[in-house]
Amino acid sequence: MITGVIKNKIDKIWEDIWAGGLTMPFKVIEQITYLMFIRKLDEKEIDNEKRANSLRRRNPNAKVEMIFPQTASGQGMRWSNFKTADPEVIFNTIRIKVFPAIREMKYGQLPDVNEIGKIIPIPDDPNKGQSIQSAFSKFMKDALFELPTPEVLVKVITGLEDLYQHDIGELDMQGDLYEYMLSKAASSGTNGQFRTPKHIRDMMVALIDPNPDDTICDPACGTAGFLISSAEHIRSKYGERMTDDQWERFNSTTFSGFDTDNSMLRISAMNLMLHGITHPELDYKNSVSEKNDIDSEYTVCLANPPFKGTVDAETISTSLKAVTNTKKTELLFLALFLRMLKKGGRCACIVPDGVLFGSSRAHKAMRKELIENHVLQAVISMPSGVFKPYAGVSTAILVFMKTGTGGTENVWFYDMEADGYSLDDKRNEVKENDIPDIITRFHNLEEEKERERTEKSFFVAKQEIIDNDYDLSINKYKKVEYVPVEYPPTSEIMASLKARQTEIDKGLAELERMLK
Repeated sequence: MITGVIKNKIDKIWEDIWAGGLTMPFKVIEQITYLMFIRKLDEKEIDNEKRANSLRRRNPNAKVEMIFPQTASGQGMRWSNFKTADPEVIFNTIRIKVFPAIREMKYGQLPDVNEIGKIIPIPDDPNKGQSIQSAFSKFMKDALFELPTPEVLVKVITGLEDLYQHDIGELDMQGDLYEYMLSKAASSGTNGQFRTPKHIRDMMVALIDPNPDDTICDPACGTAGFLISSAEHIRSKYGERMTDDQWERFNSTTFSGFDTDNSMLRISAMNLMLHGITHPELDYKNSVSEKNDIDSEYTVCLANPPFKGTVDAETISTSLKAVTNTKKTELLFLALFLRMLKKGGRCACIVPDGVLFGSSRAHKAMRKELIENHVLQAVISMPSGVFKPYAGVSTAILVFMKTGTGGTENVWFYDMEADGYSLDDKRNEVKENDIPDIITRFHNLEEEKERERTEKSFFVAKQEIIDNDYDLSINKYKKVEYVPVEYPPTSEIMASLKARQTEIDKGLAELERMLK
């Protein structure tokens, strides 16, 4: 999470680019992100070299695929090798070699560049297939290096080096940077899009618990945060036991994401590649439109779809309008998740509070669909500060399973009061954190049945929800326990006040004597 000193340093990088003449906010965002990606490629290569050295100590013939060509020209494209060079050399290296090579990246490897600066394409490999480079190359082919001068480029590189050396080191920070830049561009949330903090994504993934045999989709993927969190979860929990076939699927069909912004898809492609997912299924797609006809294809959906947005009624998929006849994106995406999931598929998604208690026909129809025709497992109410500093919207997480035949008996509610960070704009780390408790309790729901409505979590029977017009707001069912407070008698309070007044009068009289 970007706060304090880090913000100031990013602001300085932004100002340096602005002063150099590149003033379009989204261009600034893209240029900084490209440079972060170039630097991360070098970091990943350093890890590859360490792994290769370790393997070769056991087996001298062991091979590890490298990102950069093992030639003088190829090694010259590495951040660590050009970052301290003359400004003109750095500028020409990136403009003539590195950037064109990134656009032609294939199978997670950069092509070489010959002595006259011409790209030497990587040959097709029948064993790796044609689709491997599709997601990355498709969205990077239009990418342009637009930093205007060597001097501006060197200032940006120096600023990024300072950030990486002293402030940031996690892979997810590229997404954090993108969202902070969006807020600077006054564009964050124009369509209700807010990036989900990593710890919230990780919690949602832990609730769903995706495994190597799942196919996972985020139809509003943004910077691919949910896909990355899912990949990390699968690697850490199942990696040592995964078969070759499962690893092959992991790098091909396991992860899918859609968005209506090519810039977002470029960020997604870079983020996923840096997290070891070299060929995800990414596509430019208006997920709720008639053009998206995906049906019963995935076993897991994880998403934070756009809030408060509306779409052109004529473009909305008729299958979604059949479930909830509305233009509100938060409702349309719920219907979309149900359509895209296979039977037995699971979903965890973030919705604005209005979805839980909205009184319109479309709101009620969507809640009824979840409760009557599928299994609504949990409603987790989150504090409004979760999305600060970008937004103060109140939200909840819905967890459900597609069945098509009903199955909801009781719905588990949890009133999250703390997420491990302060709920103001600063979002500093604090001790209070309900997330571990949420995950533990969700995976042990049998033990929740006797919980009282006065506690943080409890069950509500399906019929009670139906009787309340399918209202899913936790305050509808939570009981507040009032503890009586005993006060002293009025006569005692008055005597205390008179005694204090006497002391004040004595003090004032003494002060008057001193001033005479």
